[in-house]
Amino acid sequence: MGKKFYITTAIAYTSRKPHIGNTYEIVLTDAIARFRRFLGDDVFFLTGTDEHGQKIQEIAEKEGIAPQAYVDRIAGQIKDIADMLNVSYDKFIRTTDDYHIAAVQKIFKKLYEQGDIYKSEYEGWYCTPCESFWTETQLVDGKCPDCNREVKKTKEEAYFFKMSKYQDRLIKYIEENPDFIQPESRKKEMINNFLKVGLQDLCVSRTSFNWGIPVDFDDKHVVYVWIDALSNYITALGYSPDSKGELYNKYWPADVHIIGKDILRFHTIYWPIMLMALGEPLPKQVFGHPWLLFGEEKMSKSRGNVIYADELIDHFGVDAVRYYLLHEMPYAQDGSITYDTFIARYNSDLANTLGNLVNRTVAMINKYFGGEIKKGEFGGEFDEDLRSVATSAISNIENMMKTWHIADSIDEIWKVVNRANKYIDETTPWILAKSEEERSRLAGVLYNLAETIRIISGLLTSFMPKTAEEIKNQIGAQDISYESLKTFGNLKDGTKVGAAVPLFARIDAEAKLEELFSDAEEKIDIAPFKDYCDFEDFEKLDIRVGKVLECEKVPKSDKLLRFTLEVGSETRQILSGIAKFHKAEELVGKNVIFIANLKPRKIMGFESQGMILSAEFKDGLTALTTINEIQSGAEIV
Repeated sequence: MGKKFYITTAIAYTSRKPHIGNTYEIVLTDAIARFRRFLGDDVFFLTGTDEHGQKIQEIAEKEGIAPQAYVDRIAGQIKDIADMLNVSYDKFIRTTDDYHIAAVQKIFKKLYEQGDIYKSEYEGWYCTPCESFWTETQLVDGKCPDCNREVKKTKEEAYFFKMSKYQDRLIKYIEENPDFIQPESRKKEMINNFLKVGLQDLCVSRTSFNWGIPVDFDDKHVVYVWIDALSNYITALGYSPDSKGELYNKYWPADVHIIGKDILRFHTIYWPIMLMALGEPLPKQVFGHPWLLFGEEKMSKSRGNVIYADELIDHFGVDAVRYYLLHEMPYAQDGSITYDTFIARYNSDLANTLGNLVNRTVAMINKYFGGEIKKGEFGGEFDEDLRSVATSAISNIENMMKTWHIADSIDEIWKVVNRANKYIDETTPWILAKSEEERSRLAGVLYNLAETIRIISGLLTSFMPKTAEEIKNQIGAQDISYESLKTFGNLKDGTKVGAAVPLFARIDAEAKLEELFSDAEEKIDIAPFKDYCDFEDFEKLDIRVGKVLECEKVPKSDKLLRFTLEVGSETRQILSGIAKFHKAEELVGKNVIFIANLKPRKIMGFESQGMILSAEFKDGLTALTTINEIQSGAEIV
């Protein structure tokens, strides 16, 4: 085996099914991992899911299921999408795995016992979607500086990590290791915007929710996201402070963490400092890739511009999706996807340029030589240039892949594809076929094309593995290994080609767009249906109409509204967690639907005598109301 190479993605957060922008990262990482294996390296490729936190607990509570059941479902979807995309990961870690939980508890305890973690109290602003704390001065127009969402005032007991203790050491490390943060622009951002202005101590535990890894020496606390999630890169290899494990000793430090640019701070500041505190080596490099946008906007369910990988695969196939993701993302700038641009690329690059080259060549070998590749006559006017372009590609791509220039690597492959198509036009094999005297020259031309296609097949294995295999089979190639691509002439005389089957059928853009948008209207993303219940169970629920007489926010609560309902000749007080989605005054006078026979319970010092029914709507909630003016107290049957 060649040299060891350890590569990771960021672990995906299990709050929602990932869209195509989230999925780009794992395909990018897979292409790199496959290429390193192609070179002969001993590769370990890690991916997985981040499954704890307040956001997940809140979503699970809304759905009425346990957080573990919720993350099991989403983690399954994430893994399924990775498998659909033919991702060749070596391990899929989940932060709910027992071995990870045990290791995180030991890491937390070690850092505490050596004085790097201390208990105090946090008071400030908290963004639930980003799971980030902010000071007043860090907010932008009173909102989270990362996602521009609402934040809420929080005060709670917490453990803190002494980030400032390691600040100067980290600055020195980054300056002495100029390739540690890539691209270069991201490095300057981290140093100037965060490190040199001074690091605040980092909150690393929470008490306001319980869906997390318990701090084993203080059971009021759960380990907060950073120590839990970031340590997956070493716990997956068997690391624990008291036992490092065979895989850890073999593969750590990581050669590269592939992450989104939005989480660069956590991976280039928090994570290295944690490793310094543990006395462990730092990863060799962190690469912060750009975003894949829908047109010019970041994808968001609330904007209605989300595209999912599995839906694209259903319509276009796995390798077409991989091709677009890898080719349309620049090295350091955001990429873009729309259905129109996807179809245009599919038709021009895959169906016309690549697919047509393979199809024409195999068809001509079948037609003119009964399906056998013959070496024939060489040394024609255009032969040497074709060979030169084909054989120089692998070294060019190797250099580009070492610096994660994936799109440029694919461009290099298409230079070979385009040169081969041009070679067909230059040599006009259909004209050569008309003359018996040119038969040897015709054989040579078709051999050159077949051998070039063999090299293209090898070059594609890291990016479009299924297509590479199909091309290899069509031309009957035996060897498309890394070493074989450096020389021209590997195909043996007499090699039998297969049938000329189109690799990518051209798409009618107008018809496909109509189909896609028709599907989008039909495939509304909804929560899964719950298990069947007996009619007798349903009959136990007393569901009524109540008229809202009064509605006001509950003091000291960001999400609770207190309702006074008219229910026939009596009144009811009900608390409902929909303050973020409705103004209190807009609900007064409305008829709402509520469950009347839930046992009363105390919430924030008020008795709640039922539950108002709401529906999830665009990442929010809306209270269910009636169309017509109905007598309050009416029973829903």
